Amino acid sequence: MKLLVTAGPTREYLDPVRFLSNRSSGKMGFAVAQAAAERGHAVTLVAGPVALPTPGHVSRVDVVSALDMLAAVRRLLADQDALVMCAAVADWRPKTQSVVKLKKAEMPPAIGLEPNPDILKTVYPLKEGRLFVGFAAETGDPLAEAQRKLTGKGLDLIVANDVTRPGAGFEVDTNLVTFLTAAEPPRTLPLQSKLDVGRAIVAWLEQRVSGL
Repeated sequence: MKLLVTAGPTREYLDPVRFLSNRSSGKMGFAVAQAAAERGHAVTLVAGPVALPTPGHVSRVDVVSALDMLAAVRRLLADQDALVMCAAVADWRPKTQSVVKLKKAEMPPAIGLEPNPDILKTVYPLKEGRLFVGFAAETGDPLAEAQRKLTGKGLDLIVANDVTRPGAGFEVDTNLVTFLTAAEPPRTLPLQSKLDVGRAIVAWLEQRVSGL
């Protein structure tokens, strides 16, 4: 298969030194890319700002903002069999961005924000026969929100996890996830390395493509 994988956070700049972002390290997305490459698939990895080496035999495209990531996904999707959207894309960006650093005295008491596009929803018209996989990183019970995203974004698979659980949050090498699809009951995997979670996602894609 040809897989397009997104990973990491996006940064939405207020000025050259300040930005809105989140705690995503990119480890889960990079693990999916590595797992797919291990199986001989052709992998393109669209990475937000992260401090991770590129997995072997993976083509990497670096981006910064949500709009950058959307443009890259749009440009690359036509040549892919599946999109695995691991990236934690910022929901909001500042309405204005200064080209110079704002001095403390010049900082507004409130920062005006505007929504970023939802990448999966935006590229859904381009889905055609491709498989789309999304993630729902939530707090508390993630399954209700994951079910909403599964339906609302037209996903084939969504991978849900509670980021407050030990070993399943940000910047760690393990994860505890549940797979949700429209046709099967939720399947919770045991706590395991993110690479093994990536391998499980790739195995699911392979089974879906082969019709097993």
